[in-house]
Amino acid sequence: MKPVAYQKKLEGKSNSHLITFNDGKDYVVKFFQPGFEKTLPNEWVGYCLARYLGLPVPYARLVEIPQEFTLQVPELVDVHQTQFQFASKYVPDCLNGHQVSHVPNIINYQSMAGIILLDYWLCNRDRTRKNILLYEADSGNYRLWMIDQAEIFGTYNWLHADLENLPVEVMKSATHELMAQFIENEQSFTEHLEIIQTMPIHLMEELVSIIPEEWMVSKEEKKAIVSTLVKRRKKILPELMHKFIKKVYLPLHSNEQ
Repeated sequence: MKPVAYQKKLEGKSNSHLITFNDGKDYVVKFFQPGFEKTLPNEWVGYCLARYLGLPVPYARLVEIPQEFTLQVPELVDVHQTQFQFASKYVPDCLNGHQVSHVPNIINYQSMAGIILLDYWLCNRDRTRKNILLYEADSGNYRLWMIDQAEIFGTYNWLHADLENLPVEVMKSATHELMAQFIENEQSFTEHLEIIQTMPIHLMEELVSIIPEEWMVSKEEKKAIVSTLVKRRKKILPELMHKFIKKVYLPLHSNEQ
């Protein structure tokens, strides 16, 4: 897959650009940038885990942006050139959560508990309303997409030691509250937790091993990612799930018959 046309630079601090590829589709391409070293590895790991869980995340892949292409685009001339970048398919005709004042219904509500648990598993404290997309299928009925996993593991520039000290607490997130409103049964949390806890470790190791060397994740850090995933899903995630249900989910549904 090759880039054929540059569209525009997108808002945000992730150095994202909208580029058309030779498959005829537009992709949001994030380039490696100093100071945000773990953005691309985070995006890759978060995406792969979301896909395994069957969550609504736009299709993504690693892409190569040749230097002869970037040199022709003023907005890309100064990007840090690495062999691979992270590209996710652009979802048209969507608004982010800030742009929709009232959401009467989410039609893919079955995935909401999974998104919340994934955020807690990965310690993603950046699930803001800007990091969901809402597509209005028909009047008042929205399909929700999760985007931007750049700050999983707490930050876009974590170090090895940071993975061992990730917080264990209920996160304050209006977006999680929005999603939780549409979860019909708390059993949905348990079902998604079971999928997370039965994911083969060798699959985690494989997806982490694919992280390109030029993204500056050492072998020790790759091992630490897998260890963190295994530890959190077994010992920490169940505890956080019960806290979330008690402190957020049940109060939201307390007035239901």
